[in-house]
Amino acid sequence: MIIPAIDLIDGKVVRLQQGDFARRTEFSFDPLERIKDAAAGGAQLMHIVDLDGAKDPAKRQLSLIAKLVKASPLPIQTGGGIRTEADVKSLLDLGVERVVVGSAAIRDPAFGCHLLDAYGPEHITLALDVSIIDSVPYAAVHGWQERSQHTLYELIELFLPHGLKHVLITDISRDGMMAGTNTALYHDCHEKYPSLDIIASGGISSLEDVAAAARAGAGSVILGRALLEGRFSVKEAAACWQNA
Repeated sequence: MIIPAIDLIDGKVVRLQQGDFARRTEFSFDPLERIKDAAAGGAQLMHIVDLDGAKDPAKRQLSLIAKLVKASPLPIQTGGGIRTEADVKSLLDLGVERVVVGSAAIRDPAFGCHLLDAYGPEHITLALDVSIIDSVPYAAVHGWQERSQHTLYELIELFLPHGLKHVLITDISRDGMMAGTNTALYHDCHEKYPSLDIIASGGISSLEDVAAAARAGAGSVILGRALLEGRFSVKEAAACWQNA
């Protein structure tokens, strides 16, 4: 399915290039209106990244997220700097549908396994941001500044016995760059793990990129900058996805 995304800093809709706060573009959109427009276009889920929370968990935009969840016609998937079980619980208690957990689960797989066991795999999305080194996808942590020793596939294998369902995979080199998505990566993941909901993210700039991700076996695709810049609409993307 199509998952429109908005990244938020101090309540404002922004986009970063390759996760770099210094390479930030701010958009004059109201977050709730973006969510309502996405629903009207046929989206079934909204992805929200709390960049304040990612930078400093003490500055997580909980009041804004609570307001958006309450008013949203769509279920919300959100993350950004999720480090503790309390972070996860606080968001689920607000009514968030899925919490995105990345670096904390990569650094401590036992923690990720516990979250899947305690809250159910339907409510936890594992975010695996990867760097491709010699054709091998390695997970990255700490805002993409460090490379984990674990490969993408090693991590998936660790979490599968605990019911892993949703995996958000981003090729760092493509995020925010509008250079097309890594279809080979998603194809390999789908071939290895056909039961997983592989969520493609990063680099999607055209409807052809949307169709390519679907053909590669991705179960969902996150659309950020392309929608914000009006390259195509949610309705067009949804139709493209269904017909790929």
